Amino acid sequence: MTRTFDEQFWDERYGGKSPVWSGKPNPHLVAEIAQLETTSTTVLKTALDVGCGEGADSVWLAGRGWQVTGIDISQVALQRAQNHSAQLLLQGAIIWEQHDLLQWTPPTSFFGLVSIQFMHLPRTHRERVYARLAAAVAIGGTLLIVGHSVSDALAGARRPDNPELFFTANESAAALEPTRWRVEIAESRPRLEKGYDGGTITVHDEVMRAVRLA
Repeated sequence: MTRTFDEQFWDERYGGKSPVWSGKPNPHLVAEIAQLETTSTTVLKTALDVGCGEGADSVWLAGRGWQVTGIDISQVALQRAQNHSAQLLLQGAIIWEQHDLLQWTPPTSFFGLVSIQFMHLPRTHRERVYARLAAAVAIGGTLLIVGHSVSDALAGARRPDNPELFFTANESAAALEPTRWRVEIAESRPRLEKGYDGGTITVHDEVMRAVRLA
């Protein structure tokens, strides 16, 4: 039976005593934002962290001077994120909001960065949700989408057993109107990860970064 990744699922996932994630920002976010800040002197530092979880990406961005809105379907995750940011005295730089992305429409043309890190939805949902999130990027702003490769499961990685949840960087880029977007990165990047047997395997992340032109 296919699992339903709804609010109850994620509240239960985050309901344990231990953190679910490492507490470190996603490495592709770090790399791409460092590149963005180096090459552009007019970065609009307002960010939407989609599926923020325990808040590591939001906290990292806030620490670099971004005003961040972190959203997640799980109130349990958001409470953990809020506690984390409070410990680092970053409360004023981050707004935490609970949203179901299947229902929520973000403000149009508002954010200098919309970051979607490893959020996997069935294709019919993904296309609608990602289109709304792309529309939230301000002119001159950046859309960053990162996802697991469908090939990871074959390599022995821990991934959902549903190919429909996966997409490529080129597919993310192709969904953008070329007259309104400039795709700067669309590639599959290898990295090392622990597999089911505890050994080290090579997996691939699909990374797409685009700038909104109009």
